[in-house]
Order: sequence, then structure tokens, then C-alpha cells
Amino acid sequence: MAEAERIIGTPDTPESAGAEPEQSSGADGQQSAEARPRGRRRIAVLFAVAVFAYALDLISKMIVVAKLEHHPPIEIVGDWLRFEAIRNAGAAFGFGEAFTIIFTVIAAAVIVVIARLARKLYSLPWAIALGLLLGGALGNLTDRIFRSPGVFEGAVVDFIAPKHFAVFNLADSAIVCGGILIVLLSFKGLDPDGTVHKD
Repeated sequence: MAEAERIIGTPDTPESAGAEPEQSSGADGQQSAEARPRGRRRIAVLFAVAVFAYALDLISKMIVVAKLEHHPPIEIVGDWLRFEAIRNAGAAFGFGEAFTIIFTVIAAAVIVVIARLARKLYSLPWAIALGLLLGGALGNLTDRIFRSPGVFEGAVVDFIAPKHFAVFNLADSAIVCGGILIVLLSFKGLDPDGTVHKD
């Protein structure tokens, strides 16, 4: 409990830096001075990665809708990988098509949680992971809001179709890569605020 309170309180209140002398071994002044620019830099990385992932997903979907929808699939690697425009009302990889609104709410909640966590973000790997997650969630949320059949019920544009696998898009890929990276960071004991703990 004490460690959780320390993590939550570190970025927000400069006074909380005084609560860590026993762990900083006399370097507390220098560590506090460096903490703020490090935190701002990690937030910038998070949003830069998110904007890049979101833009890549948005542009790819615009091209697919304009050039590929209502046209035959394009084979990329024989029949092992092809581009095929599909409208998906479910979650990532086409699961749960009956719960479109629920997935929309979940995506919006994920975005809010990441935005709140960004205030306490000092770790570069976590910034990249959360940026991928944020960009992917925004990409699919944009489809659900603005595409037919209606607001919050829109079908997501999928187009990457490997053989014997579900059709997906770049937003799905970003979400999965971000999720895998978060799991790996958690196993290594690295927290979003940059501290390392060992269980």
C-alpha cells in the first residue's frame, strides 16, 4: 500500500519528493530536478506514438474504402496474405458483433484511463505501449462514431486478411502490440512512473 501511494503521488506534488529520502541515498535533490522534464518528455512520446498510429490507421482505411471496397481482394503473398475490405461491427478481429455499443464505451473508457495515467508517466517503454494502445483505440472509435449504420454503432473497416485468420486493421495491430508490450513490462516489474519493483 505504501509503495502504491508513493507511485501515485510522485508526479503530481513536488512536496511528495520529500517522502523518498530513504530510497534516494542523498541524490534526492538532483533526482527531483530531473523528474519533471523526464515526465513531460514521456508524455510527448505517448502522444506522438498515438498520433502516428492513429494517422496511419485513418489513412489506410480511407485508401481501402476508396480503392478496395466493392472490388476483388488484392493478393499480397499468394493466398497467404491479401487485402480485402470488410465492415466489422464487433471487437478486434471480428469478435462480438452483437455488442457494438459496449465495445464503443470500452474504447472510450480506455482512452480516458490512458489520458489520466499520462500525468504519472516517466517510463519510455510504457509511453510507447500506451501510445500504441491509445492510437489504436482512437482509430477504431472513430469508425464507430462516424461510419454507418450510425453514431456509436458504426462498423470498423478491416482489410488485412491472412489465410486461416480473422481480418483486421492497423488499429487492431497497434492495440495488440501495445497490450503485449504492457504485459512484458509488467512481468519485468517496470511501473509507468519508471520505478522497478521485484515481487
